[in-house]
Amino acid sequence: MNLKKLFLVIITFAGLILQGFAQEQAFPVPTGNSKQLFYLQRTHNTNTIVYELNYKDGVIDAENPVLPVWIRYQEQGQRKELSFIQRKFAYGLKTKKISETQYELSFVSYKNYKFYLRQGTDKKFSVYININEKPAILTRIFIQMNGGSFWSPNIEYVEVSGIEPKSHSIVKERIKI
Repeated sequence: MNLKKLFLVIITFAGLILQGFAQEQAFPVPTGNSKQLFYLQRTHNTNTIVYELNYKDGVIDAENPVLPVWIRYQEQGQRKELSFIQRKFAYGLKTKKISETQYELSFVSYKNYKFYLRQGTDKKFSVYININEKPAILTRIFIQMNGGSFWSPNIEYVEVSGIEPKSHSIVKERIKI
């Protein structure tokens, strides 16, 4: 391979890496919501689902402790409820009360992956999950999709991000589905 071809290959490869980095950076980070637990984003668009604590009469709703809501960034950033189909078949959560301060959660679309809403020693509720086989506070889920349909998406991987409670370091793990 001559020097010119090698240079073109390197430039092309670097461009692809930078393009992927730029796409990842294009997703907004939802802020300013004191009830926010974590959020979910997908490759389709920047619209984001925020999972927040759900209160009823000033206390956490024992029947439905986590409420998912859209932030429609592509429509002036307004909040919208998930549709019935989105709640029941895709992004909704199945909840099981363990105690007054702890709930087991799973997505309705992927019941085998469990995570836990629980109250910490600081009295603040967070969602806990294992990332790289260590406990972490869940902050973000990113779903990398490549084609498929609504009922049968082709999911390449799911990336979970969080904060390790003791060191406060950011941790990430990609899971092949």
